Amino acid sequence: MTRAILLLFLSTHILLAQTAKISGNVANTSQQPLDGAVISLLKSKDSTFVKAAITESNGNFEFLNVKEGSYLISISHLTYQKYLSKAFEVGQSDLALPSIQLREGEKMLAEVKVTGKKPFVETKIDRTVINVDALISNAGTNALDVLEKSPGLAIDPNGGIRLKGKTGVVVFIDDKPTYLSAEDLSNYLKSLAAGSVETIEIMPNPPAKYDAAGNAGVINIRLKKNTVKGFNGGLSLSYGQGTYRRSNNSFNFNYRINKFNFFSNLSVNQNNSYQDLTIWRRYFQPNTTIFSSAFTQNSYIQRNIGGNNAKVGFDYYASKKATFGVVLTGFINPSHVDVTNKAKVFNASNEVTSLVEAISPTDKTLKNGSINLNYAYKLDSTGKELSTNVDYIHYQATTAQSLTNSLFDAQNKFVSQSVLVSSLPTNIDIGTAKIDYVHPLASGGKFETGVKTSFISTGNVADFSDQVDGKLFPNYEFTNSFNYNENINAGYLNYAKELNRLTIQAGLRFENTNIRGHQLGNKQTKDSSFTRNYNNLFPTLYMQYRLDSAAVHLLGFSFGRRIERPNYQDMNPFSYPLDRFTYYGGNPFLQPTFSYNFELSHTFKQRITTTLQYSIAKNVISETNEQRGTIYYSRPGNFGQRISYGISVNGSFQLAKWWSLNLYTEYISNGFKATLYGQKLDDSRFYWAVVPTNQFQLKDGWAAELAGSYQTTFLLGQLLIYPIGNVRAGVSKRIMKNKGTLKLNVSDVFYTNQIKGDIRNIANAEANWFSYLDTRVATLTFSYRFNKGKTLNLRQTGGSDSEKSRVKA
Repeated sequence: MTRAILLLFLSTHILLAQTAKISGNVANTSQQPLDGAVISLLKSKDSTFVKAAITESNGNFEFLNVKEGSYLISISHLTYQKYLSKAFEVGQSDLALPSIQLREGEKMLAEVKVTGKKPFVETKIDRTVINVDALISNAGTNALDVLEKSPGLAIDPNGGIRLKGKTGVVVFIDDKPTYLSAEDLSNYLKSLAAGSVETIEIMPNPPAKYDAAGNAGVINIRLKKNTVKGFNGGLSLSYGQGTYRRSNNSFNFNYRINKFNFFSNLSVNQNNSYQDLTIWRRYFQPNTTIFSSAFTQNSYIQRNIGGNNAKVGFDYYASKKATFGVVLTGFINPSHVDVTNKAKVFNASNEVTSLVEAISPTDKTLKNGSINLNYAYKLDSTGKELSTNVDYIHYQATTAQSLTNSLFDAQNKFVSQSVLVSSLPTNIDIGTAKIDYVHPLASGGKFETGVKTSFISTGNVADFSDQVDGKLFPNYEFTNSFNYNENINAGYLNYAKELNRLTIQAGLRFENTNIRGHQLGNKQTKDSSFTRNYNNLFPTLYMQYRLDSAAVHLLGFSFGRRIERPNYQDMNPFSYPLDRFTYYGGNPFLQPTFSYNFELSHTFKQRITTTLQYSIAKNVISETNEQRGTIYYSRPGNFGQRISYGISVNGSFQLAKWWSLNLYTEYISNGFKATLYGQKLDDSRFYWAVVPTNQFQLKDGWAAELAGSYQTTFLLGQLLIYPIGNVRAGVSKRIMKNKGTLKLNVSDVFYTNQIKGDIRNIANAEANWFSYLDTRVATLTFSYRFNKGKTLNLRQTGGSDSEKSRVKA
């Protein structure tokens, strides 16, 4: 296979050698480089569009793979007059154009207010980019709220993320994975202010440079990092009121002086909310439909989640070729959760036999600290670059919890009480190192390669005690200690080439995985351990073809093989109680999920993208549910197979000068096949979802937004989720000479974003639930930005590409 890949790369390179590169530089009349100018390459004969480019921060631009002929270029910039060059000839040799100077425009300010606004959604060959500040309703919210509004993404009440109907999404922050379980990731994203987020990159099939983790794809959240000289940045302050209050505040700044560039991103947040959850369970005599008993439970859960996040770092530009950087990140996120459960137990005559009340307060503090050292060296002026990243990440979680169960008879007379006290410390250490090399080819293609290694060590202690008459006695049924070690070694090759109207990007990644888990046991339970070792190849392929020279119609294709490894703590075999009737446990027999993902797309005028998708996954990791007597067990398990296919459309429409609409919709089938605890599951179902976002640009700095979402019944393994939808609205006003903005928005205006569903394929039982959430929130936000100076290139740092998303602290 290696020979075949190299032969493909070499033959393509030779075939396309008869082209040239055009390069140039754009500045203003003060000789300052202009960033973001749009350069259009046109045929001189009839001004037919050939291709476009955008200037870098240093004003440079280039066109690759240009055929021989006569051309001219057109340049446009928001605050400068349009430029049209004279005709020039391109031969077989590369052409460097003379420096171009643009004159300032006289009446451009009014245009900047409209055309200078970034679109909500941008589509690229291997990802979709969401510009967070484009939506008024994102102001004063948190990163999880932003994800929920993004096309193709859905969030369940436990914080699980679905991308186009599929679970198994890996979340990165600035190209570095979060290493957190669904619940802890949800709490972290709630602690991260939306004002700290620049963009969200959605990649169903990430390039080979990214770790192969995430069978549904990767979401990369890029935090704001100012890129101009001097002292500059932004401030965002907010207050939100639902049933409970919340506040998300952020501050980011950048200071560039001489060869040093200092940057920081800080946020302080408090998010208080509730969940009112009711569960019904009905039991039947074995292998019959004869009713035997029932159980109903109402849980009122009040959550108080704090967040204190910091990212600081600097880049040192040692020379024009060498840059060294250090990035420090960390957070301290305290939380307090009060759970009050009230349950009724019924007999076969549907009469109440007992009442149970459970009170469970939990105090948890999750801490994180990490350091990244990065170095980049430009080998020559053609773009050859060698970069290295070394990361060390430490997580520490301390959890103190108690569970008080009180039992009453049918007449509500006290019968008995039990108190279970627990301390659950967790420590996770992660080290990663990687080297990447970029090599532009003379024909205009680009070759990339790199290697990476990562080491993960986790220690989890569950110390449970029964409290009797104020004294504590060890509970060995639940007490345990679990250690986990993992090493992943990887290497990749990636090749990209633009062939006239066809753009190709192909990659291959190899990963070697080594795992060891050790459950230490206790006086009642023996030690146990397991090991896993496996090697895998992960190919990726992207193709984009322009059907016409003006790129009115674009065809795209992507393919990728992905893996989802189990969360570290999910392989701990012990169980622990959530309440008297519900236990949660791990599964040491979990296998990784492997998936094959295909997408075929058509884009019209860069405004409407229609995508056909197909995905097949084996050993899908998902929550499973089992009933044993009166105890309900929830644990991760492997579903035999999931097949997902369907169509999605994302369109941007300018309905009027003042009214724009972004409309996303998908119609997708999810099918599951598995045998769970003796019960066969073989079911598939289509669902439909639609997400319209209306934006209104009004006079005198006013703007408004009206948006929402709706999803029909959705199948997710054993869960059947009923239709759900919401409407949100917002208004904004620019103030302080357009440097400040006031925004007011209301989420879930009609309080319809409440989830309910059924739990199916449980032996001799059936269950369903309904959940009220604190989703209707009014938020007032003030934001202020200050900047001046010359734009600098953004640098991507971080070498830990998938490990963070799997921590379950």
